[in-house]
Formats: sequence, structure tokens, C-alpha cells
Amino acid sequence: MDAELIHHPALWLILGGIVMGFLRGAPRVLLSLSLPLAAAWLLWQIPEGIYGGVPFLEYSLDVLRVDRLGRLFALVFMLALFVGSVYAIRQRSRLEVPAAFVYGGAAVGAVLAGDLVTLFVFWELMAIGSTLVIWAGGREAYPAAMRYVMVHLFGGVVLMAGVTAHLVGGGSLRFEAMALDSIAHGLILAGFLINAGAFPFWSWLPDAYPRASWSGMVFLSAFTTKTAVYVLMRGFPGAEVLIPIGLLMAGYGLIYALIENTVRRVLAYAIINQVGFMIAGIGIGTELALNGVAAHAFAHIVYKALLLMAIGAVIVQTGKRDCTDLGGLARQMPVTTGFAIFGALAMSAPLTAGFITKSLVLQAAADAHLTWVWLAMMVIAAGVFLAAGLKVVVFVFFGESRDLDAEEAPPSQRWGMRLLALTSLAVGCYPPLLYDLLPYPLDYQPYTGSHVVFQLQLLLATAVAFFLLRDQLVRMLGSLIDIDWFYRTLGPRWVKLMVYGVSIEIREVVLVVMRGIANLLGSLRRHYGMRGVLARTWPSGSMVMWVALLLMMYLALFYLA
Repeated sequence: MDAELIHHPALWLILGGIVMGFLRGAPRVLLSLSLPLAAAWLLWQIPEGIYGGVPFLEYSLDVLRVDRLGRLFALVFMLALFVGSVYAIRQRSRLEVPAAFVYGGAAVGAVLAGDLVTLFVFWELMAIGSTLVIWAGGREAYPAAMRYVMVHLFGGVVLMAGVTAHLVGGGSLRFEAMALDSIAHGLILAGFLINAGAFPFWSWLPDAYPRASWSGMVFLSAFTTKTAVYVLMRGFPGAEVLIPIGLLMAGYGLIYALIENTVRRVLAYAIINQVGFMIAGIGIGTELALNGVAAHAFAHIVYKALLLMAIGAVIVQTGKRDCTDLGGLARQMPVTTGFAIFGALAMSAPLTAGFITKSLVLQAAADAHLTWVWLAMMVIAAGVFLAAGLKVVVFVFFGESRDLDAEEAPPSQRWGMRLLALTSLAVGCYPPLLYDLLPYPLDYQPYTGSHVVFQLQLLLATAVAFFLLRDQLVRMLGSLIDIDWFYRTLGPRWVKLMVYGVSIEIREVVLVVMRGIANLLGSLRRHYGMRGVLARTWPSGSMVMWVALLLMMYLALFYLA
């Protein structure tokens, strides 16, 4: 076993999260702020390479792989943990922040995993940690958390089936790029896409994330979907099927974000939109495209968390969550309003992180002569600025005043927003800060005159379109039926119809079958339960007697034959 494993940052983050659950007050805050920084320092001390030597069955696990791609994702995850902890200093839940560290530590472990078994272990630990973060949102969050964990456990089963079939078929345990040439690899891809929020499993994200607390969704937005983006980059770069899958996700997220009334559900749909943008970039598969996806994952974590922090502060101050219940808060919360405006601009405006990252993916599509993909991505980039940027900022902070009693966000929340805004601004003003961390060498200049002018024209046109269509958008606000309607509403109704809404004969058949199943379960419990016949303890003497009798019968039959 390699000695470097003792420095594995994921293990320290997870262990720290567990310890944090037993601390209160200043020690807990101090640990939550220092642990991500210490983990980042540990990661920088480990040279690039693969470390393992952990025995598992007939395999040797590569528990830790440090390279440029994994290091970038791990570092931005630690940044999210640190800034999220600053923002959540006033969080009263005893569960949320410790669970977030287990969740974030598992995400770090997944992006640093060198083999499929280690990846699967951290993958499932992420599901547990994120479910606990949602649960910390209170009683109203419990049903959504249960639906969330069921979807992710199903995704884990699909992933495990694919990994098992891959290994049985003679595949390597090491997590490397795969071709979609077998059912096993198809199952692995499906398991990854479920966590990414791809069709038809995308509804878990807007269902569960907004149910978390005012600080919980900040953590949730950073890890699960971005870990899925990472594993798709690592496992299936250039898989052309990812282009239509990603564009479908992006289009779906955009349409629902335009219509949705609940502010945090708008931002949840925008997450699906931008993850779809990244998945389409992975499908392009060139080095420029993959650099762009990695860079945009970084930028998206930063600006999305900033917007969620601003909206979280609004929820804390007003208790309102819908666009139609909010408005005119700019005078009461000017600092929060400023950060929200910056978060919206950081999606794609010059001098921000979004500008220097989206352009990489768009340029990759143009270089690959994928004109229709480039056009679709341009529409996506403009649309998400309208739906998740202008719509949220205008309706919440500059819309019609609702005479809400609100105060400015407290210092800890403002510091969380300030750190993210400074990060986006620093990267946007000096792109080498991020470009030098990307997995492939990059020679790209985002600040050309034509590019800046074109982007400003696009943003201006989007803003004009928004204000021209603003009244129509207000009338459209509401909620649309999503895929989860089939298993949350249609499924229970179908069962009730089968039991109560059909003919007496069919109902009797259903009841007979149900009674038979109940009798079978009762019989199994009587015989195999804790107090069943077969669960009793038996004297060793009687066991010896039965063995001797069976042996005598066997010998008699043997000699008579």
C-alpha cells in the first residue's frame, strides 16, 4: 500500500465531517473553515501519479489518481466546501454542514479515484451524504429526499451492474476511457447520466434541491452533477451520443426555467441546462472542447453558488420562494442585490469566469464544423442568461414592490457571496489562473475585439428581448408537468384504479393474490424469522446423532448397491 494514501484529501474531509457532527459553536466553525484549505494543501503536495496497492479480491485498487483533470475538479469542490461553510456559519442544523463535508469529501474521492471499484464506493457515499443534506431542510424535505435517494440508488445499481459486466468480460479495473461497444459500457454510461440529470431521470434535481435549506442547496449545486460531468469526461470523451443528450437536457432546462415560478426551482432547471451544455461539449471530444467543459464546470460552480446564496439570503429574510411573491427588494437588500446582478452577469459577460469558459466550448464546436451544435449552444447561452439571470434578478429585486419586511443579509452570508464574486472576477480578468490548471495545453485568447463585441451584442439583445417579453413571462409563470408525474401521480392513481375502480371480479382476484402473498410472507416469517423453527438453537449432541444416522444410511445404500 502506497504511503501517499494517508494524505488522501477525501479521507480527511469525510473524517472531518464525521468529527464535526460532535462539535458545536466555534470549534465546529473553525474546523469547517480550515479543513477544505488543509485538504487543498495536501492535494498540492502529492505528485501526479497513481497510488494504490489496496488489495480487493484478486485485484489491487488504485484508490488515488492525481492528474490535471482530477486535481482541477477536486480543488473547485474544496473551494465550494470552504465558501459554503462561510455562508452557512449561521446555519442552526446540526446535520447539514457535517453531511455536506461527507458529501463533498466523497465527490473529491470520486474525481481522484483511479479504479472503478473505488469510484463506485465514493459514488454511493455521495448519494448518502447528499440525501442527509436534503433531509436537513426539515420535514417538508423528507419526501423529496426519499425520492432523491431512490433515484440515485437505482443509478448506483445500474453502475454496479455495468462495472461487474465489464470486469467479467475481461475489462480493466482501472477507470479509463471506454468505447460504447458493449452492454456493460452502456450500463456504466447510463449510471453516470442518471447522476448528471439526463432524460428521463432529470426531474430529481428540481424536485429535491429546492427542498434543502437556505444554505443546503449551495452545497448540492456543486457536487453531484459536476462529478457526473467529470466521470463522463474521463470515461466517454468524444462519444457522439452525448451531443443530442446534452442539447436535449439544455433545451428542457431552459424551457422549464422560463416558465417556473419558484425561484430556486428556476435555478435548479438552469443547472440541468448548463450541465447539458457541458455534456454536449464532452460529446464533441476535442482537447479544446474538454478543456472548455472542465473550465466551465469550475465557472458554473462559482456563479451558480453565488446566485443561490443571494436567493438563500432572500428566503431567510422574507420567507418567500416564488417570483410572484417577491419584488422590490433592491432598496432593502442593496448588497445582496449587487451580488445577484454580478452572479447573473458572471454567466457570460466579459471580465467574468463564464465569459472565458463558455467561449472555449463554442469555439470547439465551430472548429469541428458542427454548425447546428454551435447555433444550439448560442441559443442555450443566451437563453439561460435570460431565464436564470435577468428573470431572477428583475422579478426578485426590481419587480413590483410587495412591501416585504426584509433586512440586508448578515455578514457571514455576504462574505460567502463576496468570495465567490472575487473568484469569478479574478479568473475573468486573468484567464491563465484557470487555463493553467486545465487538462490539456491551451493556446486561446478570449479577449479579442470581435469576440468581446459579439458577446456584448448577444447579451444586449437578450436583455432587450426580456424586457419586451416581460409581461408575457409574468403570465406564463407557474409549473409544468415533469417526468416525475408518471411515478409520483400516475402510478398511485393506477394502483387505486386497479384495486377500487374496476369490476368486482377483477378486484376479488387482486385481493386473493394479495392475501396469498401475505400468507406466504407470514409462513416465511414463522419458519425463518428470528423466532421461527429454523432459527432455534439445537444441542450439539442431536446434531451429531443426525449426522451419524445420515452417514449410516449412506453407507448402507452404498454397500447394498
